[in-house]
Amino acid sequence: MSGPAAGHGAETDTALGGPAAPARLTKNQRQHRITKLLESQAVTSQTQLVALLADEGVEATQTTVSRDLEDLGAVKVRLPGGDTAYALPELPVQQIAPEDHLRRVLGEWVVEVAHSANLVVLRTPPGSAHVVGSALDRSGLEDVVGTVAGDDTVLVIVDEACGGGAMADRLRDVAGIVTNNKIALNGKEED
Repeated sequence: MSGPAAGHGAETDTALGGPAAPARLTKNQRQHRITKLLESQAVTSQTQLVALLADEGVEATQTTVSRDLEDLGAVKVRLPGGDTAYALPELPVQQIAPEDHLRRVLGEWVVEVAHSANLVVLRTPPGSAHVVGSALDRSGLEDVVGTVAGDDTVLVIVDEACGGGAMADRLRDVAGIVTNNKIALNGKEED
């Protein structure tokens, strides 16, 4: 090897001996890549995340990834089927989530939708409601005043002019939930 890079191969070569592009990123750049990976696929372990970063040419240890996940506020949530995966509870406050992000989150996590007056109740698997609530808050959906998320339930407060029924239908559509228009919520059926 010749030129300015001579003698610095250990900093830019991967374990396989080939050049990495880029070998090391700043903390913000690495965390951005981690965010993109968590948004695009189910990442079930820190070891898997280290491997996914390596596939993109990013050098990171499990310890570094652990700190990055902590900094990002990533949490483990239960997937349908019982496995767990990392999820980011919210996007930056000023960023509006794209519609396909909302469709993906609702499609993966919402299992039941009910409504009353100007309220919509979304049921999720245990430990997942905050992901759904955050996605709704960041979606910019017209007529959504706000959300309150618990462990497995999200309460969506809807503008009175729109009403809970219309918003429930809209959210069912986004989530891909087919219904017979009757939902039993705590033993009481609603239209």
